[in-house]
Amino acid sequence: MPHKLSRFILLAVVVSLLLAACGGSSEPTKGDLTVYVAAPLSGFQANGGQTVLGGARLAAEEFNRSGGLLGYKVVIVPLDDESDSDVAVSLANQVKADIAAGKRVLGVIGHYNSGQTIAAMDIYKDLPIVIMTPTSSEMGLTQKGYTNFFRVNANDAAQAKVDAAFLVNKLSAKNVAVVHNDDPYGIGLAKSLGDELGKLGAKVATNIQVKVEQSEYITEVQQLKAAAPDAIFYAGYEVETPYLRNALVKAGVTVPFMASDGAFLSATIDESDGTAKDIYVSSFAPAPSAVADKTWIAAYQAVENRNPETYSINGYSAMNALGEAVKKANSIEAKQVENALHSIDLKTLIGQIAYDASGDLKDQRIYVFQVQKVGDELAFVQVPQ
Repeated sequence: MPHKLSRFILLAVVVSLLLAACGGSSEPTKGDLTVYVAAPLSGFQANGGQTVLGGARLAAEEFNRSGGLLGYKVVIVPLDDESDSDVAVSLANQVKADIAAGKRVLGVIGHYNSGQTIAAMDIYKDLPIVIMTPTSSEMGLTQKGYTNFFRVNANDAAQAKVDAAFLVNKLSAKNVAVVHNDDPYGIGLAKSLGDELGKLGAKVATNIQVKVEQSEYITEVQQLKAAAPDAIFYAGYEVETPYLRNALVKAGVTVPFMASDGAFLSATIDESDGTAKDIYVSSFAPAPSAVADKTWIAAYQAVENRNPETYSINGYSAMNALGEAVKKANSIEAKQVENALHSIDLKTLIGQIAYDASGDLKDQRIYVFQVQKVGDELAFVQVPQ
């Protein structure tokens, strides 16, 4: 072999080794590592669940382009809980069976709603996986001693505190009517909001419970008129909010109206028959356009074939936190990943992620939006708090 050729081959080998060491074109080589995304992917909350799934998919793709997690390829597997707690339990049992059959599972990003998360945690708590909810906010979830449960969103105590302060300090409300659905989320948040209003010297004018997916509010509107509040707060979902708002506006009730994070979805605007204008809605995430650059948005569009929306940031940040904890632990074993999460201090699009002993964020963040006219359409616009 000519001397120059041998030197060239040796140089090529060295360059290839250096590129591999730097992760220049590394591919996951150790097999698949499953992360389930459990959320409503069909039915009335499908859009919200799909935004979480899209965010998780983008984060997984980014990890995989850089060699995966410790050499494992992250595979996102969607689980449609249909906003139904019985379905959520069935899916949790499916996860349990997959693990028993030898499937390599890192964790679950989910569930989307507190009710489904509460139901599924009875099974997840005993499995060797990490549960990272993107949006479930019911307080009890982090008060039951679960070691494998974490949130990337604030809890209802934080939401109630921020929303009550907004009603009283920004909207000058002193007599607030509280309406809520009959889901654990709505019931718990309504109680917390009433407590926070009391601390600020405001009163609960009336407290009314409605049903999940209720669309007629003839009796409730009369009760609200009789209570004569100077603001109305609704703790529930986008499947009820636009119809309640529409009924109130048509009945001439035009006092400020604020809804909880469950209504932070386009259906609140789309299903209101034009009456959503001026509604205030709290949220567990900033608008994607406020925190993500054009490159991130283009990458999301490439993965999902749609724009990021509502809780895309939550799904993305949940997968990021899970992945970075694996790196920090240098392990995919649940207990080691849990320990890493408890000591992690990570900057993400949703904000700083650092956990207390219960799995709640140390820094609880709530955002407030108002439905305003932007061009020819109504849209959620973030407002100062």
